[in-house]
Amino acid sequence: MALSNILQLGIKELRGLARDPMLVLLVVYAFTLQIYTGSSALPETLNNAAVAIVDEDQSPLSGRISTAFYPPYFVPPKQISIAEMDQRMDAGLDTFALNIPPDFQRKVMAGQHPAIQLNVDATRMSQAFSGSGYIQTIVTSEVDEFMKRYRAESNVPVNLTLRARFNPQLNKSWFGSINNIITSITMLSIVLTGAALIREKEHGTIEHLLVMPVTPLEIMLSKIWSMGLVVLVATAVSVFMVVKGLLGIPIEGSMALFLLGTALQLFATTAMGIFLATVAGSMPQFGLLLILVLLPLQVLSGAMTPRESMPEIIQNIMLLAPNTHFVILAQAVLFRGAGIDVVWPQLLSLLAIGMVLFFFALGRFRRFLR
Repeated sequence: MALSNILQLGIKELRGLARDPMLVLLVVYAFTLQIYTGSSALPETLNNAAVAIVDEDQSPLSGRISTAFYPPYFVPPKQISIAEMDQRMDAGLDTFALNIPPDFQRKVMAGQHPAIQLNVDATRMSQAFSGSGYIQTIVTSEVDEFMKRYRAESNVPVNLTLRARFNPQLNKSWFGSINNIITSITMLSIVLTGAALIREKEHGTIEHLLVMPVTPLEIMLSKIWSMGLVVLVATAVSVFMVVKGLLGIPIEGSMALFLLGTALQLFATTAMGIFLATVAGSMPQFGLLLILVLLPLQVLSGAMTPRESMPEIIQNIMLLAPNTHFVILAQAVLFRGAGIDVVWPQLLSLLAIGMVLFFFALGRFRRFLR
């Protein structure tokens, strides 16, 4: 195996990628706009929702409820009259309008169950869906706390206070940005290496390579290092410019350790891309195979849903996938500032899975060339 051959073939792949504007645009979009929009506009996240309050009770309890809505979930609520409520909602000024009826506090203290009317602008679907639950929880909590303090009843000698250590405000964009980066790394590494091989087949240049004094191992390594380098550089730029710069999300751990884990992840996923390209006969077939592979990797790896909530058999099966270990590593390093003494099992697992996928793909690639 000649290192010069691997270097020159890799440079050829980089030149081929530079001449493909659609793939270049896909790389730029996946590591910039897709991460920014996907992280800052999560559909399940309530952010600066407009709420108005019609306080017909004017009691300490209604005042307590009115002051319970604050950023970043809600903008400071507007105090309006009942005549203004429909007009403001029709004009799109308010997403939620809370109407506290007269004698609300008196009826609550009398043991009755008065109702509070909540009007929702359902045309803003994402905020309307999650915001209704937020408001119901807030109102119920404020009423319960008010009654406990008023009656001075405390049957529990100790109060439990929960604090989030690594994400104090439970801002979902923090998790969304890292998960979107992991998705982009996996998708682009498979797409770029697979497209590089399929492009060779469609253009007929694979036969040119076969008459040259190069081996299948050199061809495969050249595609892996060149496409992996593109994704690795794009990942580093995205973390510094998009995640830390535009989104303002703090990175607790070592970027060098994260990029080391990313390189091992790329080693495994680029080999997977070579394998899928040898199975597919064209780019449309490759795209269909990519969907079948990418969705389970992302959904079951722990990036979208905690692994602890999955059946045990699924947890054990997904330990064979590189994404599972990469998600654990990325979250531990970037969120909790973990060092190599904590994530070394994930690094070894990524290396072992990458080696297995590499030799499996190499065997398939050799049969494909024959």
